[in-house]
Amino acid sequence: MDHFVVSARKYRPVTFDSVVGQSHITTTLKNAIRTNHLAQAFLFCGPRGVGKTTCARILAKTINCQNLGDDVEACGECESCVSFQNSASFNIHELDAASNNSVEDIRNLIDQVRYPPQTGNYKIYIIDEVHMLSQAAFNAFLKTLEEPPSYAIFILATTEKHKILPTILSRCQIFDFNRIQPKDIAYHLADIAQKEGIETEKEALELIGQKADGGLRDALSMFDLNVTFSTDNRLTYEAVLENLHILDYDYYFKITDALTSGSIARALVLFDEILRKGFDGHLFVVGLLEHFRNLLVCKDPATVTLLQVSESAERKYQEQSALADMSFLLSALSIAGQCDINYKSARNQRLHVELCLMKLANLPHILQLDSLAAVDETAKKKVEPQPSNGTVVQKPDENEVKTQIADTISVDAPAPVVPPIGTSSKLKSTISLTPAIPPIQELKKAASDTAVAETAFTNHIRKEELSLEVLQKFWYEFAEKRKQSGNSTTEEITLNKEFKLAGTVIEMALDNTHQLEAIQNARYDLLGYLKSRINAPKLDINARVAPQEVNRLPYTPAEKFNYMAEKNPYLLELKQALGLDVDF
Repeated sequence: MDHFVVSARKYRPVTFDSVVGQSHITTTLKNAIRTNHLAQAFLFCGPRGVGKTTCARILAKTINCQNLGDDVEACGECESCVSFQNSASFNIHELDAASNNSVEDIRNLIDQVRYPPQTGNYKIYIIDEVHMLSQAAFNAFLKTLEEPPSYAIFILATTEKHKILPTILSRCQIFDFNRIQPKDIAYHLADIAQKEGIETEKEALELIGQKADGGLRDALSMFDLNVTFSTDNRLTYEAVLENLHILDYDYYFKITDALTSGSIARALVLFDEILRKGFDGHLFVVGLLEHFRNLLVCKDPATVTLLQVSESAERKYQEQSALADMSFLLSALSIAGQCDINYKSARNQRLHVELCLMKLANLPHILQLDSLAAVDETAKKKVEPQPSNGTVVQKPDENEVKTQIADTISVDAPAPVVPPIGTSSKLKSTISLTPAIPPIQELKKAASDTAVAETAFTNHIRKEELSLEVLQKFWYEFAEKRKQSGNSTTEEITLNKEFKLAGTVIEMALDNTHQLEAIQNARYDLLGYLKSRINAPKLDINARVAPQEVNRLPYTPAEKFNYMAEKNPYLLELKQALGLDVDF
């Protein structure tokens, strides 16, 4: 039995033209070789499985090829190419920085660089996973990387460019490898399947390309796995779904149809079927979000190219997108996005997703009500209601309405009560209203009437004249309300300090800047409260930091004793008779 070689090794590219999906890299490298503009150091960076190390090997082989053709591709027949293919080249050295990351390893490499090549023009050093080098190894490598011999070329490869020192990056010519497109991966897999004599379905290869997430090596590994899974050398879409445990996108089309029709039952039954097949609820929510995004993309022909799906799936997306409303898709994205964010913190995760589906299924009814309200509003603006006798109804003037409502409120009443929205018909009885108001507009009118009544009450409340006693009364009343609402201790202390009244200006002396800041924070609310109860429209507060003017209460034991001794001189005699300490 022949030894099996995985496709990732068996079909590894050996020329620039055979590299998949990196034409911007290969074209630049071929032009550099053709014009002899080779840099002293290259840095190949990008995600895994996109061809970094492969391009490094092709570049190294092509540079030393002795029979380079017009297409700038290695011949594969000269002594240098044959020795490289047999892993016996003395001019091309590969170093795995993941296991050789110490200073000693870099010193050994530097010692090798000093010797020129015996055959060929260049000595090439390929350092894979270069970000794994230690800090000391990077520093030891700096000088050689900056000023290498004319025959030495370094090719560094990494998946994590951000971990490499900026001093290393500045000495390299950087090439960023892209993720390979799913269509390019599918074409490459189809070519390999044809060479291996495997019958495949186009959708199966496209599904593998999407699952690979831009990595060709991952795609080749999945291809080998699915070929091994099938017993008849035939790769089908259903087999790939089952073997890779991928949720079929047909489920998302079915659930979206159920949601747009408002069927909660169908949506929940489909979700239960998905869970019974062993799929994770969070994976379903993420897939549903992507499905809504694809439907939104299909709304405009200019953005259809953003879809990375098969041709048959693209037609389905366009058909369903034409039936789904734009407002539904935007609202669905918002609701499903919140479900995705809160999924991991939910105690009952299945119920969490089911509630999301219920909200999505109820969206069409909500949007339909909003559209009816909008039509109702438009109709009211276009058509003025007419009474039975044919005369035109004139709308009452707004100022007259406010005056009538104000006259109905007794100024002498101790505490007039504003009627709530539900009882606004009492206010309407005094005003000539337009007949035949729709229910939605009637609620808005009731709310407007209530607001007018509140304004009238505020403007006609009885206010007291300004005096120090009245000011203290309402000042401490405000302080008590702020205390009950849970404000800071500093604000509580500040509002309970003594103050003086100079005309319409309240003078306050404070202990420190913290109290000044507290009074400034409460200033707007305090003045508004006082002006609503005192007839003083120009009332203002002048607070300043002056601890020497503050009548502070005794705090220390000595201060408390002196304070009591002023009121009762016999305490001093008692202190002397008992021989107590002066400072206590």
